[in-house]
Amino acid sequence: MNTLAVILEAQERLAMRALEMKPVEASDVLVDIAFSGISTGTEKLLFTGRMPPFPGLGYPLVPGYESVGRIIDAGREAQGRIGDWVFVPGANCYTDARGLFGGTARRVIVPSARALPIPEQLGESGVLCALAATALHAIKGGFARAAALPDLIIGHGVLGRLLARLTLAMGGTAPTVWETNPARRSGAMGYGVIDPATDERRDYRAIYDASGDASLIDDLIMRLAKGGEIVLAGFYSERVSFAFPAAFMREAHFRVAAEWQSGDLAETRALIECGRLALDGLITNRRPAGEAMEAYPQAFTDPDCLKMVLDWSEC
Repeated sequence: MNTLAVILEAQERLAMRALEMKPVEASDVLVDIAFSGISTGTEKLLFTGRMPPFPGLGYPLVPGYESVGRIIDAGREAQGRIGDWVFVPGANCYTDARGLFGGTARRVIVPSARALPIPEQLGESGVLCALAATALHAIKGGFARAAALPDLIIGHGVLGRLLARLTLAMGGTAPTVWETNPARRSGAMGYGVIDPATDERRDYRAIYDASGDASLIDDLIMRLAKGGEIVLAGFYSERVSFAFPAAFMREAHFRVAAEWQSGDLAETRALIECGRLALDGLITNRRPAGEAMEAYPQAFTDPDCLKMVLDWSEC
């Protein structure tokens, strides 16, 4: 069985072509993808060649871990899933391309457990489930001690906006959000977005960095209250380091927020379904999947593009 997929052939070299897929196993499902999102974090690092060494990384590679669609066939152990509308956090079903991410394709084969049911009425907004679950995972603290809700968030991209919206959804005080790009300071829902140069506070208890900019760490330490925490919620291509004396004086805590778990997605889905978490205004750009070669550079370079979605319906 073949599928049409976006292929990252090499650094800054994209293509779209047919790929042969591995056979459907007994517990697998075949998903007809409707929409897939483009990540401006890890996928941009892959595209530009700045991604740090990572297990499974290499070319050619099918990008994408934000896809939604319908299960149209399944192995004998998963026949009951046929017809489900699901979120697919990537796939590794290709015989001649790596599937470190693997979700940006017309059809994918994944184990049934990786096809996660979501409300069909979310439509294209369903691609945001991974980022929302990532934001929730960061706030919940993972395996660490009980985490404080953010009172300062760095970056007003999609992840930063979701962190802010979840803070309010979980009953927290409206956080402050830093954004250096004036074009991205609009769109706040119940919280303030400011130029960091205008902020004089030095008593933040919980700073969540969604920028992925390792050069900010020293400045963020100077903004902490004593015993405060910095949560690294982005993905960093550069080595993360900081000057020790300031961190020592503040008895600073640091936490790395890793990828979401299935429980995070279930909790995120519940927050969306009950109306406490809105996904409005986060998808700003849409293109047919056939225009992927133009969509990826735009997603990575256009400051007005928060989230680009590829529509596979006519591909």
